[in-house]
Amino acid sequence: MRKGGQIADRCDVALVDEARVRAADVGLVDDLTATHMADTFQALSDPTRVRIISALARQEFCVCDLAAALGMSPSAVSHQLRLLRVMGLVRHRKEGRKVYYTLDDEHIHRLFQEGLEHARHG
Repeated sequence: MRKGGQIADRCDVALVDEARVRAADVGLVDDLTATHMADTFQALSDPTRVRIISALARQEFCVCDLAAALGMSPSAVSHQLRLLRVMGLVRHRKEGRKVYYTLDDEHIHRLFQEGLEHARHG
């Protein structure tokens, strides 16, 4: 519906299609899943964290190498990695005195790739 040459953001009449509502309810994401998903996207809403995910999508990095690649201090990178780890997006392993990070699983890699493709073509 157009108003003054623009499409309106709401219906002009309050008629509810009950069949459509029931069909939507069947596949609607539950509140807990929606919260986890929103948290994941919130974690990816920071450009620095996106760059970290970008690097880790290619290979595992220790904190110092990742900091050098991003032109950041190891402390700043460590802080962001801690947030990403708590969110379940990356995992770490310790080898001697170094800590290595990688993406938590293939889902995160695919999510990043899809987001990257959307950003490049959007």
